[in-house]
Amino acid sequence: MNTEKSQLRISWRTWFLVCMVVLAWAVISGRLIYLQYIGHRQFAKVVARQQVYKEKIPARPGDILDRNGRLLATTIISNSLYVVPQRLEKQEHVEAVCEALHLDLSHFQKRLKQNRDKLFLWVKRRLSEQELQAIRNLNLSDDAWGFRQEYRRQYPQGALAAHALGLRDIDGKGQGGLEEAFDHLICGQDGHRFLIRDAHGRVIEVRNDSRVAARNGETLVVTLDSIIQLYTERQLQGIVQEWQPKSACAIVMDVKTCEVLAMASVPTFDLNHPEAISESAWKNTAIASIYEPGSTLKPFIVAAALEKGLLDKDEEFDCEQGEYRMGKRLLHDHHSYGTLSVTDILVKSSNIGMAKIGERLTNPGLYESVLAFGFGQKTGIQLPGELTGIVRPLSSWNIYSTGSIPMGQEIAVTPIQLITAHVALANQGKLLNPRLIRDQIDHNYFPRSEEEPVQVRPMVSTPIVSPDVADWLVRVPMTETVERGTGRKAKLEGYAVFGKTGTAQKPDPKTGKYSSQLHVSSFICGAPAHDPQVLVLVVVNEPSVGENHYGGTIAGPPAAEILNKTLMYQRVPFDKSGLKPMDRTARRQRNALR
Repeated sequence: MNTEKSQLRISWRTWFLVCMVVLAWAVISGRLIYLQYIGHRQFAKVVARQQVYKEKIPARPGDILDRNGRLLATTIISNSLYVVPQRLEKQEHVEAVCEALHLDLSHFQKRLKQNRDKLFLWVKRRLSEQELQAIRNLNLSDDAWGFRQEYRRQYPQGALAAHALGLRDIDGKGQGGLEEAFDHLICGQDGHRFLIRDAHGRVIEVRNDSRVAARNGETLVVTLDSIIQLYTERQLQGIVQEWQPKSACAIVMDVKTCEVLAMASVPTFDLNHPEAISESAWKNTAIASIYEPGSTLKPFIVAAALEKGLLDKDEEFDCEQGEYRMGKRLLHDHHSYGTLSVTDILVKSSNIGMAKIGERLTNPGLYESVLAFGFGQKTGIQLPGELTGIVRPLSSWNIYSTGSIPMGQEIAVTPIQLITAHVALANQGKLLNPRLIRDQIDHNYFPRSEEEPVQVRPMVSTPIVSPDVADWLVRVPMTETVERGTGRKAKLEGYAVFGKTGTAQKPDPKTGKYSSQLHVSSFICGAPAHDPQVLVLVVVNEPSVGENHYGGTIAGPPAAEILNKTLMYQRVPFDKSGLKPMDRTARRQRNALR
C-alpha cells in the first residue's frame, strides 16, 4: 500500500517537472519567435538610431550691404574646438589647451567631469587665427580632440552703424538691429545629412543619398550710406569729447523717400567683440529713448493752427515782455519780447507766443495735431525695440497743457519720430514711413523678381498739412531761425539751411520738478531750403560740461557739419539763395570730396 502511494507521488512529481520544462521551452520559443519575426523591425529601428546620426548642414547667413554695395556684414568660416570626454586620457593636454585658449582650468575640468560619459563637448567655438595656430602647435596626439568648421559673422567696418546692424550670437541668431529684425531672411534654411557611426561613436559612412542641401540666407541692401554714416559718427564722437553727455544720437534722412542715410548712437560698441558690450552701449537711443522735444515741436503747432485757419502767417502777438500768466502758472521767455510776428515767434522761440497759439487750438486741437504728425505711435522703422513715445489721453490734459504742449512739454518723443515728422514739413506736408531696406537679394545673389516683392513696410504718403503751409514754414520761419535766430551757428556757405533748435529741461529724479542742470539739447536742420533734399537731427542727452546747454550751441554745429558734408558728398547743387562771397572755400571743400 505504501509502495503504491510512493509510486503515485513520484509519478505526479515527474509529470509536474515535465510540464514545467515544456512550459519553459514554450515561453522561450515564443519569445524567440517574437524577436525573430514580430519584434525584428522595432529592434532594428532602435539599433539604427544608435548607429545613424542626423547631422545639420548649416546655412550661410546672407550679407548686409549699404546702398552703394559696400559690405557691412558678412560670414566667414572658422574652426571650433571640441573634445570627446570618453576618449580623453592625457591630463596634460587639458592644461595645455586651457592655457592656449585662456580658459579657466578648474572650470573646464568641472565640465569634463560632468560630461565624462559624453561623446562630444565644445571647448571653444569660433577660434581666432591666433587661437587656432596655438592649438595646432600643441600637436595633440590622441583622438579625443577635434575641430569642426562653423560660420562666424564678421563686420568689416567694426563699430560702424553698430546699433542699426545689430549682431549674431554664438549660435548664429540675430540680436538687435537689422540682424534681429530680418533674421528670418538672413539666416537661411539649414540642411542635413545622415552619418553611420560604430559602437565607439566614430563615423564609418556618410549617406549622401538622403542629403538635403542648405539654403543660404538672403542678402539685404540697406538705405544706409557708409560714408554719411562715418561723417555722422565722427561728429557724435566730437560731441562726446567736448560736452561729455550721458548719451547722444543722430539721424540723417532723405527728404523725398524718408530713407535713413545714417543712424548713430553713443556710447557705441565694436560688432566684432560682442563680449565687451555694456548694457548702456547696447541701447539704440535713436529709436529706444524718449524725451520732451522742447522747441523742435513748435513748427508742428504753428502748422496745425495755419491749416485749421486759426492763424494768419503775417499775424502778430503780444508776448507780454517775457511774462504771461495761464491760470496759476506764470510763463517766461528767455528774453523780454513785445510784439512778435508768427515768424519771429519761431525764430526767437517764444514760449509765450506759442502758448497763445495753443489757446486758439485748444486742447482737443493740440491733441489731434500731435497725433496727426505721428507722435504717440511707432513710425514702423524696420528695427526691434522702437518705443511709441508718450502722448497722454486728452482726458488727463488741463489748462496748463494748453501752454505746455506748444512749448514741447508734457509730451515725449523718440528721435526717429521727430525727424520723420519734420520730413513731412520738408516734403510738402506728406508723412512717410521711415525706411532702412532698399532691396533684398536671394541666396544666388539675384535681386528678387516682381513676383517676389521685397518684404518691407509699404511707404505711406499721408497729407498732414497743405503744401503751401509746409513750404512756408520751411522757407520762411525755419530758414530765418538759422539766418538770424537761435540756429545761427548752423549756417552754411553755399546752401540756405532751415532748422529748429530745442533745449528741453529734464525732470530731477529726486524732486520730480524740472531741473536747471539736466537738459536734452537738440537741433534739426535741412537744405536746400527751396528744394529740401536732406534732413539731419542731433540729440544730446544731459551734456555735463559748461553752463549753457542750448540746442543751437551744442547740437547745432555738428548737425550743420553732417548736413554740409552730406550735401557735398551727394553733389547737391549749391542753393543760389545761400551763396555768399566766401563760397569759393565751400567749392574747394566740395571738389576735395570728388
